[in-house]
Amino acid sequence: MRAPHGRFRKPLDREALEFSTSLPVDRRLYREDIEGSLAHVAMLSRKKIIPLRKAERIKAGLRSILREIERGSITLTVAEGEKKRWHAEDIHMAIEHHLARKIGDVAGLLHTARSRNDQVALDERLFLGKATGAIVAELRRLQRALLLQAGRNRSTVMPGYTHLQRAQPILLAHHLLAYVSMLGRDVDRFTGCLRRVTLSPLGAGALAGTPFPVDRKGVARALGLRGVVENSIDAVSDRDALLEFLSACAITMMHLSRFAEEIVLWSSHEWRFIRIGEEFTTGSSMMPQKVNPDIAELVRGKTGRVYGDLIALLTVMKGLPLAYNRDMQEDKEPLFDAVDTVERSVRLTWKMLRTAKFDRQRFEGELAGDFLMATEIADYLARKGMPFRKAHALAGDVVRECMEKGVTLAELPLKEYRKRSPLFRNDLFTVLSPRSSVAGKRSAGSTSPAEVEKALKNWKRRLSV
Repeated sequence: MRAPHGRFRKPLDREALEFSTSLPVDRRLYREDIEGSLAHVAMLSRKKIIPLRKAERIKAGLRSILREIERGSITLTVAEGEKKRWHAEDIHMAIEHHLARKIGDVAGLLHTARSRNDQVALDERLFLGKATGAIVAELRRLQRALLLQAGRNRSTVMPGYTHLQRAQPILLAHHLLAYVSMLGRDVDRFTGCLRRVTLSPLGAGALAGTPFPVDRKGVARALGLRGVVENSIDAVSDRDALLEFLSACAITMMHLSRFAEEIVLWSSHEWRFIRIGEEFTTGSSMMPQKVNPDIAELVRGKTGRVYGDLIALLTVMKGLPLAYNRDMQEDKEPLFDAVDTVERSVRLTWKMLRTAKFDRQRFEGELAGDFLMATEIADYLARKGMPFRKAHALAGDVVRECMEKGVTLAELPLKEYRKRSPLFRNDLFTVLSPRSSVAGKRSAGSTSPAEVEKALKNWKRRLSV
């Protein structure tokens, strides 16, 4: 906060104040700011840096301000007071101002052995810890929703795709479990990030530390953090914990966007693989028949803004000299936007998925009349000793002939196969069905019913379903 006293004789220009204030954004950190201040002042009194009686007054004042903010009796705005003579630059100064109005000059003791540089870094880390827990909880709910649908559709065979072209038969459950695995890695990324987030920067001061005998580790323990950021310059001048979190958010949104894209495709009239509950679709203002997968489309679209949040903060931090720079004030908008967007996107995705109905007949109907079994022909010959590259070329020749004659692989007579190789026998036709193709897979993690059942049991155990 700039006022015409101390080093300065003139107040900050009004437009410059409005340009530089972060209160409209960082007021969201009021709870974390007060939590950090309570732990800080408790440590100051414990270390006899300030008198216990005055520390108690400060703590009571802070708790009162917290209650008033949550009741709405304190409005945190840029300009306050009857004549709007006082202007808050950020949430930290706003709370300190309210504390001073409540308990008088003793409020000034709160900032002993502390800078706004280490204070804001702490607030952000406390916020991130809570946000990470909330996002992980939503990801687990989405995994469970996918697992439930996979269990319901464990015997449905569908065309698997590469390049959005039909490739090989797979179980629908196997397809859905792929997303469960992706989201599992997202959870791992967030929880791994949490280990680096839950370190306290408090005690770093502006950059060089403080001459007071503060107990940095004690404050960290009081706040539920697992340790401290060791180097005082690093503590206030880096935002890699935020960047790592935003990176995890961007990867999670990429996974959601891919799933949303499939929902959009599969719910179209051309595919008709899935029906979404009406509560997660919209109509058209002009065309009465439309049922649009808008929630899936919005999840897909909001992925771009989370990518932008990550790039915005990377760009802010690029080239900044040590230690703190005011540029770093711009870290909060992308952080809050990403947290809100990811949490809501994950939540709406699992809520939408719970209403979805997959059409087994449509899935399996798309298996007929195509050449998804071509790889089975190549594998059949390879199992009989033919080099796979030669078998691959021969299978492609068979596909070409079937296309020219307008028949399926199963409809082509055995004699036509034997013209190409004597290795073909009547047992060939036992492998030319989607179910036999799926059942014939042997590798771990494959689409075979046995492997899919293993995966279902494993994820049920891991997700406590």
